Amino acid sequence: MNRKSIAKICIGVCFGAFCLIWIYPFLWMFSASFKSTMELFTSGLRLIPKSFSFDSYERAWIKGGFSVYFMNSVVVTISTILIVVIRCALAGYVLAMYDFKGKKILMALFLATFMIPSGTTIIPTVELSDKLGLLNSRIGLILAMAGGGNIVSIFLYKAFFEKTPKSLSEAATIDGAGFFTVFSKIMLPMTGPVTATTIIMTFMGSWNNFMLPLVFTFGTPQYRTLPVGMMAFQSVNETDWSGMTAAGTLTLIPVLVVFIILQKYFVNSIAGAIKE
Repeated sequence: MNRKSIAKICIGVCFGAFCLIWIYPFLWMFSASFKSTMELFTSGLRLIPKSFSFDSYERAWIKGGFSVYFMNSVVVTISTILIVVIRCALAGYVLAMYDFKGKKILMALFLATFMIPSGTTIIPTVELSDKLGLLNSRIGLILAMAGGGNIVSIFLYKAFFEKTPKSLSEAATIDGAGFFTVFSKIMLPMTGPVTATTIIMTFMGSWNNFMLPLVFTFGTPQYRTLPVGMMAFQSVNETDWSGMTAAGTLTLIPVLVVFIILQKYFVNSIAGAIKE
């Protein structure tokens, strides 16, 4: 065995150990969701339960209200994704295809939003939503979740449309197609990788968001999402740890499914943006 083969084996072992260390907490949480509360504290780091029990999932889904929280998260996340994709694609299309006064200033303002911590926008968002009568409502939560800057998505769309031949939109315009017809039927369908990347980033941000759903559903518990619903397993005197691990598993599975389905497009989009 030559040195190159030995080096490859060593690198593979090192990366395998690193991946195991990274993924072990998730495997432990999944394993713990099938354990009783007593076994959860006595089994240590062992992954395989002595006996598989689905009581934790029953408590999380029925008693913990996760059947309602799960549907709330699905509705809020899908609605947020639709708004963000359309908004970012339109913004990127206009920035890429049109020249207008103040364009450079506008792009500088977009970039400047990177310097603003997300937590500082919660108070004005809540005050504005309250004045508009949108606080403690699902619509208000969706608009608040979709109202972020999403600068990365905008610039990914901008970079993609800049590579697209302008002759496509010009030919459609000559044939009588309007702005939204050109955008929705010609340009947007070509943005598969960028749209997949935007969906993943928006999904992660919306599905796992805790602070905004907490504030917007404080007076309407029936609109709580999964991260906020996790508080149902904590009380003043005790915490249902096994139920919480089951709830955490239910929250994590959709994230893994979405990323696995769209990861190819995500990598292609990011690689294309870096290449540019």
